Amino acid sequence: MASAIQKIKLSPSRDIPFNKLVLSQSNVRRVKAGVSIEQLAESIAQRTLLQSLSVRAVVDADGTETGMFEVPAGGRRYRALELLVKQKRMAKTQAVPCVVRDCGVAEDDSLAENDERIGLHPLDQFRAFRILRDGGMGEEEIAARHFVAPAIVKQRLRLASVSPKLHNVYADDGMTLEQLMAFAVTGDHARQEQVWDNVSRSQNDEPYQIRRMLTEQTVRASDRRAQYVGLDAYEQAGGLVLRDLFQHDDGGWLQDAVLLDRLVTEKLKAQAETIATEGWKWISVAVEFSYGHTQGLREIEGKPVDLSPEEQATIDALSAEQAKLETEYQDADELPEEIDQRLGEIEAALAAFEDRPMLYDPTEIARAGVFISIDSEGRLAVDRGYVRPEDEVQASDPDVGQDADVSSSEGQEEGPSVPRTVIAVAGSAPDAEDDDEDAAKPLPDRLITELTAHRTLALRDALAENPAIAFQAVLHNFVLTAFYRFASSGSCLEIGLRTPNFPTQAPGLRESVSAKVVEARHEAWKARLPKSENDLWDALTALDGGAQASLFAHCASFAVNAVYEPANRYNQGRVSAHGVRTRLDQADVLARAVGLDMVQAGWKPSVDNYLGRVTKPRILEAVREAKGESSAQLIDHLKKADMAKEAERLLDGSGWLPEPLRLVDPDAAPVGQEGEAGPLPEFLADDEDQESASDDDPQQLDAAE
Repeated sequence: MASAIQKIKLSPSRDIPFNKLVLSQSNVRRVKAGVSIEQLAESIAQRTLLQSLSVRAVVDADGTETGMFEVPAGGRRYRALELLVKQKRMAKTQAVPCVVRDCGVAEDDSLAENDERIGLHPLDQFRAFRILRDGGMGEEEIAARHFVAPAIVKQRLRLASVSPKLHNVYADDGMTLEQLMAFAVTGDHARQEQVWDNVSRSQNDEPYQIRRMLTEQTVRASDRRAQYVGLDAYEQAGGLVLRDLFQHDDGGWLQDAVLLDRLVTEKLKAQAETIATEGWKWISVAVEFSYGHTQGLREIEGKPVDLSPEEQATIDALSAEQAKLETEYQDADELPEEIDQRLGEIEAALAAFEDRPMLYDPTEIARAGVFISIDSEGRLAVDRGYVRPEDEVQASDPDVGQDADVSSSEGQEEGPSVPRTVIAVAGSAPDAEDDDEDAAKPLPDRLITELTAHRTLALRDALAENPAIAFQAVLHNFVLTAFYRFASSGSCLEIGLRTPNFPTQAPGLRESVSAKVVEARHEAWKARLPKSENDLWDALTALDGGAQASLFAHCASFAVNAVYEPANRYNQGRVSAHGVRTRLDQADVLARAVGLDMVQAGWKPSVDNYLGRVTKPRILEAVREAKGESSAQLIDHLKKADMAKEAERLLDGSGWLPEPLRLVDPDAAPVGQEGEAGPLPEFLADDEDQESASDDDPQQLDAAE
């Protein structure tokens, strides 16, 4: 026989005076961060207590109830009621609805109450705010009653206005809150649903992509056209503006691009007609002219209009005020807001005076024209005084200037008294390449060239503003040359790394300390770099700044050429005819910059690398400089070969260097004047005699001496 199901018995509830309640030490909520008792107290004052307290009777040592009750679950509500009592907004004997527990563990009750609490789904909050608004509550009142900022209420109401179909997708976790926020940029439910169908199928559903698709037929308020016309004028003409309440939108998006272009054209025409009364032969107007549009035109010179006494007095007063404020606050870590604002106003006022109108010769005006456009800040840009080549020819005509109605385009109707104005709104008419609009054909070469010209200029500017990437781009070019022998040019930078060859092989060069260090460093980097040059850029990006700098220096070092070459001796060791340093002079500059020390680099004089290659006076001079006259006298009687060997022993550890290996003092170097070459350094001047003295023939050495 099946056992009967045990029925659940709920704990009884009763009203207990507040002064009979105490906060239990069994409440597991100990961290009070983020808990606002004041807001909860205000909510209770507005709505009374919406949830009962869970309490247990307090007993004495004998287990007898004392009449007091402790609150293990509901501590925040208890403290909020306590605050209302302290504020005398509630009587201390006010009956409080409580659930009286007499079984289980108090800590378990407290933990379960907090664990089992489920927050409201955001969509439920959006809809609840909308119900409150539809019921007559204003946004400010809703914000006040629910302790949020009015802007939050506006955002929630905007989210509530999104298509119900998308609400259901969001409720089923089919999209994120960020995606739903992106859809709130427009109130067109059909468009919202269409975009969601597209992005959900393509998996390209990032919030920024959703915003872009919803606003692709609009114009940003930051666009130069919108700034030029002004949002007020656009809205007064019947235009609508989309706003994004969830992120900075630069003023929103203008929905009616056709209306905006019409307003821009009308305003530009009106201002062009005003400028045309100055007598210019032609006026060309566009929202934005192409790069280099003035190429091939001659710009006439004008004279700035003189400042009036009043204007000069204003400039002097502003300059004095600016200097005074800067002096007073020169030691301040941060300028007060009002001072900073005032300095900005002064700078703007002074800048306005610098932009003076120009006066032109009337005869020049009669053959010249004006470009009128809108600058990047949405301001009218008027560029006066450009003469076309065909107008230069007409300048010899005695009647020039009497019929100033030549236009930069044909087919325009002629005005009765002013030059005709050409309105050419850039980008307003598409290029007529083909009649077949549906054919998917390759882009025209000219279009690609024009697009990549824009990209090249933008890339130059961007690279100049980003030293780290510029550094890596040059590094990429260098590494391709230094490590990938058969790599084709893999860099868009037209920079080459050429490693010069040594014209002669110095004794011991390959075994020198420097050669071994360079080789070891090169092999170490070679092991770290990828096998294929196609993977090089990513590999360089993964290196930290220190490693990139080290690799860059290693590659750049291969391009150093500080070798003296006899064939070029007259153009490499002195100042050129134009006063420009030549290669060996630049090598000296580089050596001083890096603090080159050939002794630390491991070079020391030996019979093979120096002493056996020079004359006896040179050997004695080296010993004399390093060890003094007494040491030189010890070997001055020896034959050349013996003298060289003894000199090597004496100079060992002395740190002596021959002149070509020393750091050159720039103040002591002789410099020719007015393009004339100065005298050769001593180590170059003796070179011919040294070359004529064979190392193998002592008689020739003696003759050279």
